[in-house]
Amino acid sequence: MPKKREIEVVVDVETTGLDYTKEKIIEFAGVKLVNGKIEEKFETLINAKQHIRKSSQAVHGITEEMLEDAPTEEEIYPKIFEFLGDYPIVAHNAIFDFSFLNRTSKRLYDRPLENHHIDTQIMFKEIYPQLESCGLEALMNTFNVNFSTRHRAMADAEGLALCYPALKKMYFQKYEWQLSQLDNIEYLFERYLRLQQAITVMQSEIQDLRSIFKVYFEKGGKDITANSGEILTYNCKQTFSYDFVQIKDILDEIGALPKAVRVNNAFIDRLVGGSGIDAETKDKIKAARCEITENKTFNVVKPDRCH
Repeated sequence: MPKKREIEVVVDVETTGLDYTKEKIIEFAGVKLVNGKIEEKFETLINAKQHIRKSSQAVHGITEEMLEDAPTEEEIYPKIFEFLGDYPIVAHNAIFDFSFLNRTSKRLYDRPLENHHIDTQIMFKEIYPQLESCGLEALMNTFNVNFSTRHRAMADAEGLALCYPALKKMYFQKYEWQLSQLDNIEYLFERYLRLQQAITVMQSEIQDLRSIFKVYFEKGGKDITANSGEILTYNCKQTFSYDFVQIKDILDEIGALPKAVRVNNAFIDRLVGGSGIDAETKDKIKAARCEITENKTFNVVKPDRCH
């Protein structure tokens, strides 16, 4: 029986800025995978007729002059969405690429993008939780994929396309292993409690040692070098608070506002769910919701709290 054709499209976009509600895509690249093999590629610059923020230009290097002869949105998006079809979209930090494409589809054609999207960043975190970075470069380095060009759409899309089949295989291998352990869940819970207790003790021991190191340096102690080469050193770094009202316009002008400021979603949820504001204001805030996520976790309840 012939193997079923599984088609997925790995995408990457470069944009005029980070805010998908205001900025636009200026470069699109897609790599079509058929059963994990690269079969087709599509890339294009896009003349979005919009200013490119300096912070974004510093990352991808695309200038407004480079876009002068590029196709307009009206000319190129029918081809882009035809290439995407209804296939699953694969991207690293997929919410970024998908949000821009979805917004564009709504703006130009008054319809949402309904493709399923797969986030390889989430998959990478699941397989390699010990790594400090979960970015695309870390992923490519882990799977020995090298490109001299980075932060251009096709280089990033093709690099991800070369990593994805192996990452996907490992991700589902782990899931199958998890399923195989469900019959052992009572024993695994006991084992979890033992590990948790050991970690708590070790964290306390580490904190005790750190407090001694701090006293040592405050008494004038010098750097210490271990036989293995690690150096115990002491630094004092100043941090500052800023008047947001004074710097908001400056941050916005240089394109740094989205990075400098993060909405406190937990506070907003409590505000909407509370009784401190009127219903009309709550509705206005709810209308600004752009994504729904679920944070599913488990808790260990101590015996004295069970009753």
